Amino acid sequence: MKAMVLNELCCLEENQTPLELMELPEPVPAGEEILVKVSACGVCHTELDEIEGRTPPPHFPVVLGHQVVGRVKATGNRVSAFGIGDRVGIAWIYSACGSCKFCLTGNENLCRDFKATGRDANGGYAQYMTVPEGFAYRIPRVFSDSEAAPLLCAGAIGYRSLRLTGLKDGQNLGLTGFGASGHLVLKMAGHRYPNAKVFVFARSAKERAFSRELGAVWAGDTAEESPEKMDCVIDTTPVWKPVIEALKNLEPGGRLVINAIGKEEADKDYLLRLDYHTHLWMEKEIKSVANVSRRDVSEFLALASEMSIKPEIQEFALEEANEALVELKSRKIRGAKVLRID
Repeated sequence: MKAMVLNELCCLEENQTPLELMELPEPVPAGEEILVKVSACGVCHTELDEIEGRTPPPHFPVVLGHQVVGRVKATGNRVSAFGIGDRVGIAWIYSACGSCKFCLTGNENLCRDFKATGRDANGGYAQYMTVPEGFAYRIPRVFSDSEAAPLLCAGAIGYRSLRLTGLKDGQNLGLTGFGASGHLVLKMAGHRYPNAKVFVFARSAKERAFSRELGAVWAGDTAEESPEKMDCVIDTTPVWKPVIEALKNLEPGGRLVINAIGKEEADKDYLLRLDYHTHLWMEKEIKSVANVSRRDVSEFLALASEMSIKPEIQEFALEEANEALVELKSRKIRGAKVLRID
């Protein structure tokens, strides 16, 4: 099978072709695993974190990709939930232990044995992959394969982030950064909280204009002071400056939710600008988002189907994965990037 393979860590600014097109053996499903013929795989900023070592794979070579849509081609001998030809999705959560206190309470995203698709196990930048059937999801018919792919991470992690804000209808929500996840959160917020106002902070004028098209009441640069204070802010950026700038725009008692698996080092000294009175006092909160649970993925797919969310997508061939990653690194973003795989 064809696959785009990562063989070592690197800096994308120095190496713009980190993935190598290779022929690999087609995997064989065992036990409770299903073999999926991949048709689409979203391209996520987490892949940049893997390539550049902020969340490094435990072994090489590895096939990246964790927003996977395809059809079941074969099953292990203990599979009962899926049959040949079923359309399924695969998200960042590949497996968990199933027996720890986190798994038993539905928080397997916090499990110490959490395994990630495309990092701890080969993912969807390939023609085929296997996954335990308990970590695959049926895709609602309303979505095409390419439309469904970004929902499995950008959408699901955005759903978890929005849930963790504790936002109430009528309150103000800030979105710092406006890529694949941000544009889906804005659509979700408009549906679930019709009286809430969404403010967007983004360094790109194109991203700000895009957010206004989708219903943001205001959009400004990352460092701008918003015309109203926020009850909560979701940060989806890979850097530190937006964290400090978001805190200054929070109401007393407001919450900043950081939706990032890692932060880059380039502007870490911006943290020295943190002023307790300006940024943290008055019972402001900071909460991180760690991975996604199966509940997040399942509930979001149901919500997305109910809303008929149609993510903005830009398609690439599997062989163009490096190009898509470089565009993502350079912030050439409008919606989500998706690999189409034959």
